[in-house]
Amino acid sequence: MESIASLLKDINPVYAALIATTFTWLVTALGAAMVFFFRDLNRAWQDIMLGFTGGVMLAASFWSLLNPAIEYAEEMYPGFGWLPAAVGFLGGSLFLFGLDKLAPHLHINFKESEKEGVATHWHRPTLLILAITIHNIPEGLAVGVLFGAAANGVDGVSITSAIVLAFGIGLQNFPEGFAVAMPLRRLGVSRLKGFWYGQLSAIVEPLAGVIGAAAVTYMRPILPYALAFAAGAMIYVVVEEVIPETQRDKYTDQAVLGLIVGFTIMMVLDVSLG
Repeated sequence: MESIASLLKDINPVYAALIATTFTWLVTALGAAMVFFFRDLNRAWQDIMLGFTGGVMLAASFWSLLNPAIEYAEEMYPGFGWLPAAVGFLGGSLFLFGLDKLAPHLHINFKESEKEGVATHWHRPTLLILAITIHNIPEGLAVGVLFGAAANGVDGVSITSAIVLAFGIGLQNFPEGFAVAMPLRRLGVSRLKGFWYGQLSAIVEPLAGVIGAAAVTYMRPILPYALAFAAGAMIYVVVEEVIPETQRDKYTDQAVLGLIVGFTIMMVLDVSLG
């Protein structure tokens, strides 16, 4: 991890964020490629994978984003470090709330009658892909913002911690790519198209990462707000999308254990390496 950090240390944070989020996208593609080797995905494992994804996102939201936002804001506004963090957190949550209400989409384990967003006649595969795409926006944004924060010398944030976050996001993107491609396959989509759409759902991560890194690099005062914004967006996704998707069958306990494992792994990575 340190060797990778040394390679990225002297690179412009926008380019570093692009490299890191390209990695998370490629891991999603690798997960989606499993559709070529497996005929189906057991529902229990799908719920466990989704739970794991939620756990990683929850842990990253606090240790990688919200806590550094509060610490940095405290330096800028002594005694009021909580204020920028609260504003940013609410802003990120409301942004995803608005996106969720406007963009037509359908969560993985939901019936077609439960599609969300504006009314549309788009088919189920398209709506599934859009749901995961919305999910991936805060992930890419979080990685980009953290690289920008590291470049600005924020206490508690380093290139290593940004890489750890990218690694954690990538770790949960592998089962996520698989969990997107397989339902599409069950809908009659070919293996090649299942893979294509599965990896395509994460292509938004490099774009969001570049935007996040550029914003905080060139507009330093927004840094604590941006860190908390990414945290709020990720928490919204976990509570509104990931957890409900795991609670619609008989494997709810397994999904909860998957979440706990994901949370623990991300916490350990961030605390020990970040």
